[in-house]
Amino acid sequence: MAIKSFLFNREPVWVENRCGTRHTLPGNIQSWVYEPGSLTQRLRNYYGDKVGVNVLLQQWNTPFLSERKLLRLHENKYSLIREVLLHADGKPLILARTVIPPKTVKVAKSNLAHLGSRPLGEVIFSYPKLERIEMDVTLINSPPVEQQSVWTQSAIDKANIDQPMWGRRTVYAIAQRQMLVSEFFLPCALEVF
Repeated sequence: MAIKSFLFNREPVWVENRCGTRHTLPGNIQSWVYEPGSLTQRLRNYYGDKVGVNVLLQQWNTPFLSERKLLRLHENKYSLIREVLLHADGKPLILARTVIPPKTVKVAKSNLAHLGSRPLGEVIFSYPKLERIEMDVTLINSPPVEQQSVWTQSAIDKANIDQPMWGRRTVYAIAQRQMLVSEFFLPCALEVF
């Protein structure tokens, strides 16, 4: 059986974004969590064409329980799960996990199923009817990355993944078909902005 996540042994604990949540976050984290546009574009505005994507996992599988609940998916329903690392100049910046149900892949004319090394934000923010439905935040205090994975220990050390890590997950809709994007901000990203 395929693994559910390259990034996590268990899913993070998410907190619903409510009035006042923003003020509980550190200033440099607020800037990332509440970024209204594409995080990829924000990184490109700073790093230019040096921004790249390493695909860590892309497969059809059953999402985590909270992801299924948020997207109202049946227990045994598969979705396309994609996990990536955004980086620039060898600096790991953002880990991301995307859950795309089959109906969303279909409405996007399979563009989302064949991203390869293209960033997701580059594609979804080009859709004129992209909507943000809701957002949650998390603080992960223990290392999320599966140590036995293809990540080398030096890459884990370089990314400072042993430090607490803030993240957001956003439900987006394209033509009223939803998908879930979770993004986790690594220390190198927070140093710059």
